[in-house]
Amino acid sequence: MAKAAKTAIKTKDQKAAAEAKNWTKVIKPVLSPKTGAYTFKEAIVHKDKVKEFLSK
Repeated sequence: MAKAAKTAIKTKDQKAAAEAKNWTKVIKPVLSPKTGAYTFKEAIVHKDKVKEFLSK
């Protein structure tokens, strides 16, 4: 039964699953001027905007 339920969910929302593949989690290290240690900024960005996010 578990396979049937899993398959039903997968086929039901194919459009949403295809759209989700266009998004990427980006983690950017940022050097803190106060302590000199790295902190990390995380964001979920559209795959076309990744370079723009990293260049900021």
